[in-house]
Amino acid sequence: MEKGLSLPQDCRHFLHSLRMRSKYALFLAFVVVVFVFIEKENKIISRVSDKLKQIPQSLVDANSTDPALVLAENASLLSLSELDSAFLQLQRRLRNLSLQLGMEPPEEAEEEQRLEAEEEWEQLEPRPAAEAPPRRHVLLMATTRTGSSFVGEFFNQQGNIFYLFEPLWHIERTVSFEQGGANAAGSALVYRDVLKQLFLCDLYILEHFIIPAPEDHLTQFVFRRGSSRSLCEDPVCTPLVKKVFEKYPCKNRRCGPLNMTLAAEACHRKEHMAIKAVRIRQLEFLQPLAEDPRLDLRVIQLVRDPRAVLASRMVAFADKYETWKKWLAKGQDQLREEEVLRLKGNCESIRLSAELGLRQPAWLRGRYMLVRYEDVALRPLQKAQEMYRFAGIPLTPQVEDWIQKNTQAAHDGIYSTQKNSSEQFEKWRFSMPFKLAQVVQAACGPAMRLFGYKPVQDAASLSNRSVSLLEERGTFWVT
Repeated sequence: MEKGLSLPQDCRHFLHSLRMRSKYALFLAFVVVVFVFIEKENKIISRVSDKLKQIPQSLVDANSTDPALVLAENASLLSLSELDSAFLQLQRRLRNLSLQLGMEPPEEAEEEQRLEAEEEWEQLEPRPAAEAPPRRHVLLMATTRTGSSFVGEFFNQQGNIFYLFEPLWHIERTVSFEQGGANAAGSALVYRDVLKQLFLCDLYILEHFIIPAPEDHLTQFVFRRGSSRSLCEDPVCTPLVKKVFEKYPCKNRRCGPLNMTLAAEACHRKEHMAIKAVRIRQLEFLQPLAEDPRLDLRVIQLVRDPRAVLASRMVAFADKYETWKKWLAKGQDQLREEEVLRLKGNCESIRLSAELGLRQPAWLRGRYMLVRYEDVALRPLQKAQEMYRFAGIPLTPQVEDWIQKNTQAAHDGIYSTQKNSSEQFEKWRFSMPFKLAQVVQAACGPAMRLFGYKPVQDAASLSNRSVSLLEERGTFWVT
């Protein structure tokens, strides 16, 4: 018998009955036979134990949990049932041996021992804890001017979701990365690591990037704080400090500087977490987050017709598109090559990420959904239901009411999330010059084909509302 092997409770009770009968010689012979059977059963137990040891140590460390509890909660049911079967087989064989040796205890003593053994086993057996609903971590992955602020409100308006609006803005403003090559990969790694900490409610990570730096975890410079309900509700909304200027105040109430500690505590109390980010471009960099046992990641990639995106950016970021405007105004035949290459690079980055997501590699299976903004604008409630179903979060009437009220509104400012969505999403078609549309179609053709955006052949088709530029694709969600 291997060193350190302890007999099951039934065995100990049975041996105790043998001693009570004072059959010393038979007892010795019986013990020898028992040890032979125990050695066989020990091989079964050892095999099961090896399976239990296969649980990654990283899972234990990541959850900061007693390893014994981790085994109890995460060991496979097959291993546990096999272990239980080994003990039952040992019990039956010991009983058969006792019958052969003429040492079967009286029925009353046997029943008493059985009840005692069951009682002791019940005390040792771990009680199953009540299962909490799984905490989801939703990333709304987009680029600028794709309607992500509007779609983000679908998650911001739900009370049990802690929603952050563009927290990676601070990293972009404080860490310099050049476009392309290793520098682009470096920026993606920084964004990803900060994103992971935020999903774990470590909001203190942002303090390293906020300028000026927070003092005592207090800051009035969190970007677009007012776009996150979770940062503007009690108890995160502290009393107003009149002499302190806040650059991005809460919209519907006046609050004091943001207390990062209170915000982090509020994040932990919420059932789910959602983040909108337009600075995550490469889907493949998110694999470590998808495989992190502390997270249950769901990625929703939002795309929009690149012709509409460019038209919107030329209005919202006018200074950055002076070259394009001069090209249009002067009627030159060709646009500067670097401008076209930049446009093509943006489209290709989006396309490659979408193709990866739609292929559903093992690490991303069931965790990726592709959504077109145009479909959301036409059927907002339906698309909201699809996104929530994909995320595994029940959609509340609170969100449904917000969608009904804010998709029929007359407001359509540059940064407004209130609009008549079914009319506004194609507004760009009536102001975009046809030759500008031609440039986008040439640079972004592969992406447009993948997402189902139809090219136009002349100016009349571009401005004709009866000509649809959308192919019917249903839902891109692949399970």
